[in-house]
Amino acid sequence: MNTKSAHSSAVPQGGFIRQHHSMLVALHQLTDVLLTWGLLALFVKIAGQPWTVSYQMAAFLSSILYHILANKNGLYLSWRGQSLFTEVRTVTSTWMLVIGSLLTVVFLFDLENDYGGGVMIAWALAMPLTISLYRVSARMVLREFRRAGVNTRRVAIVGAKEPGITLAKNIINSAWMGMEISGFYDNRVSVGSHPLAGEGKEASKLQVVGDIELLKKEARAGNFDDIYIALPMREEDTIKELVEALSNSSCCVHIVPDVFTFKMLNARSREIGGLPVVSVYDTPFDSFDSAVKRIEDVLLSSIILCLIAVPMLIIAAAVKFTSPGPIIFKQRRYGINGEEIEVWKFRSMTTCDNGDVVKQATKGDVRITKVGAFIRKTSLDELPQFINVLQGSMSIVGPRPHAVAHNELYRDKIDGYMQRHLVKPGITGWAQINGWRGETDTLEKMEKRVECDLEYIAKWSVWLDIKIVAYTLFKGFVNPLAY
Repeated sequence: MNTKSAHSSAVPQGGFIRQHHSMLVALHQLTDVLLTWGLLALFVKIAGQPWTVSYQMAAFLSSILYHILANKNGLYLSWRGQSLFTEVRTVTSTWMLVIGSLLTVVFLFDLENDYGGGVMIAWALAMPLTISLYRVSARMVLREFRRAGVNTRRVAIVGAKEPGITLAKNIINSAWMGMEISGFYDNRVSVGSHPLAGEGKEASKLQVVGDIELLKKEARAGNFDDIYIALPMREEDTIKELVEALSNSSCCVHIVPDVFTFKMLNARSREIGGLPVVSVYDTPFDSFDSAVKRIEDVLLSSIILCLIAVPMLIIAAAVKFTSPGPIIFKQRRYGINGEEIEVWKFRSMTTCDNGDVVKQATKGDVRITKVGAFIRKTSLDELPQFINVLQGSMSIVGPRPHAVAHNELYRDKIDGYMQRHLVKPGITGWAQINGWRGETDTLEKMEKRVECDLEYIAKWSVWLDIKIVAYTLFKGFVNPLAY
């Protein structure tokens, strides 16, 4: 295990599995649907019965109901750190609810004669066994990936006493979870001490690498994937201040509370080796929703790019022949997880500010060209960003990406500012259609924009995206605040 302090290592980039987690979730869901239909069709064929509409309806209703209940029971969330027994038990209980609901429909509508008893019993018993076997196989494959160093997550533990020590032991004893501990951070314990001395060769290497202030700096630098706050609840002031400070990082933050506090907390929780943790800041798209949104982006951006190809060529020519400079301006901005991306725009100014200091455009700005004034006013300068969407660095709908210089300015002034980066930035967003667009010459304007962005993340749905796109078409392109 690598016990080297995070501040002396490179920013973790994540493995293939982590980067494609949403696609793996989609695979889980697709497999469940195929098993539901496939097993029933198999048993019907073995019994020599016809594949009737009744059987098809049973498969259809069961697959839909299982999908809904499985989502509700968290089967499509990450099970990293949780026991196999708990996962299998959840699969079984979910399927039992599906079968119970199906039997209720059959008896209510007097459909008993439409189904063969032996077929339905065999199907009802085989489904949880088959799904569980599939999930066990998937776990074994993922375990081998993680043992090979793929799909690992770099974690930091705040608190070098109980329950932080217990958490560290659980992680060390469960190498299959793919978690790599960077070290402990604690104000109460001297730097360089070894809280797990005597607990084995690997455990003894772990040490207190710094205090909480150092943790904040390293979190801002993106040196961790997950941070576990394992401080006693009597230090609530320290925990509160730390949680607020970590809102301006792109790390997933979790609290490891004591048992009595855990029972009172109304928050999403999970387990790490049997120890309960509560997610304070976590990505909202850690499920099939991310795959749905990606499909939405690819389809819409492909269609839109076909429709706007000619207008883009005309705009490109106008930019090229009316002022010196490149046609496309690529500005450094923050994307998902706070990673730097290049956002494409048609150049609308005589300068291409892209450094540590970026001056926002103001009304009557002398840097704006004549063509630039028009395409900025009508948002036509944003059209090349559909290429960013197709590339995967942006989404059609999401928080608007700000210049890197502006991010560094506002992350210390607005609580929760960096939480905007738990999702991909968008071409349009909830803030833009609510009027918070253009120059943010006051802190209050930026606070309102961030407030809308966080509201969008909390309430996201496909229908909300459609609503935002529709509003953008009617009121989002031309805006008097877009200078």
